[in-house]
Amino acid sequence: MKIQCPAFADGEKIPQEYTMNGENVVPPLAIDDVPAKARSLALIVDDPDAPKGTFTHWLLFNLNPKTRDLGEDGIPPGAMQGVNDFGHAEYGGPKPPSGEHRYFFKAYALDSFLDLKNGARRSEIEAAMEGHIVATAALMGKYASDSNS
Repeated sequence: MKIQCPAFADGEKIPQEYTMNGENVVPPLAIDDVPAKARSLALIVDDPDAPKGTFTHWLLFNLNPKTRDLGEDGIPPGAMQGVNDFGHAEYGGPKPPSGEHRYFFKAYALDSFLDLKNGARRSEIEAAMEGHIVATAALMGKYASDSNS
């Protein structure tokens, strides 16, 4: 399984429009090679370089496993969002307090749907995923608030 973004390659800078210094829209994502036994997909976007430990920017779960493209700022029908560390059930783009941070877009293929409601916490989502992950993929982008990307 793999996850890609046409707006930036793995390890490259995330364009400003996808950050809180820009439009704060979800970057377009493409998920390919999803295993046939997958019943749903989940996506976790986080920043392991945050000063107080890993900071969660976006939680998306119960995506249809046939979803291949998440258009810019697109939330597929039926998908649910968990509460990020900003306290909202939505995408919160990068805006590091200082320096350049890494942002990981992690996709999970699951053999079940998660029996959770919109607004679930990351700990609940991860607990529900336990034992149901059949494949994973990750994309990493970098961003510094003082950059002119």
